Amino acid sequence: MAGARFLPRFLALFLVVLCLAASAGALDLPPSLEAGERVVAAAVIDGDTLLLEDGREVRLVGLQAPKLPLGRPDFPVWPLAEEAKAALEALVLGEGLTLAYGGRQLDRHGRALAQLYRDDGTWIQGELLKLGMARVYSFGDNRALAAEMLAIEQAARDAGRGIWGLRWYAIRGLDAIEDDRDSFQLVEGRVLDAARAGGRGYLNFGADWKTDFTLSLDPATTRLFDAAGLPIEQLEGRRVRARGWVEYFNGPMIEITHPEQIEVLDE
Repeated sequence: MAGARFLPRFLALFLVVLCLAASAGALDLPPSLEAGERVVAAAVIDGDTLLLEDGREVRLVGLQAPKLPLGRPDFPVWPLAEEAKAALEALVLGEGLTLAYGGRQLDRHGRALAQLYRDDGTWIQGELLKLGMARVYSFGDNRALAAEMLAIEQAARDAGRGIWGLRWYAIRGLDAIEDDRDSFQLVEGRVLDAARAGGRGYLNFGADWKTDFTLSLDPATTRLFDAAGLPIEQLEGRRVRARGWVEYFNGPMIEITHPEQIEVLDE
């Protein structure tokens, strides 16, 4: 009888200990993120994508790692793609993980778009950027921690780590961007002219806007820059670094969708 009376008290104490342990181990996430579910990685697909044990895929939001062909024979193997995959494997396999969301949660392929944290608090995106195994690749609907990621990327680039020691990933100048259409690039140059037409914004880097490199912003994006205290007119004459997919419309062009795509390099 004494043992029977002791059992409920023991179970209650055990539950309290479990709750305290869970509370002590809770992640201290940045306020811009919403904690999601705890998950376990079953496999790594490439340097920025993993497969979970429950069958879902997770795309590490906010960065782009070197890509693998993955069954596409016409797709080039990006330098350091295998190394980036191995780096992610070392960071996540066999670890308890938590998804965290700071914007859109699913992409058009049904993959979770998440920041990823280990149970020990390690931020996976930050580690990959620190190793030079990825570059910042943010979106207008997923901008959380973009400033922090840009700072880590800059430190890795200054140190020449990983991808930053290779020409493939080097920052392009205005004289080289013509050869990089249909690819994601970082481009540096001085804004010669900033203008708005019908609400759309244009940052021109050459005298001939029909052939020279241009950054284009739709009306909603120009309003984002205004709200951030950086109207595009203030960029005229400034040296900037822009990132995005290089298209060709009246010369090479990058469509800007949010302020973190443009870094001002001089004051």
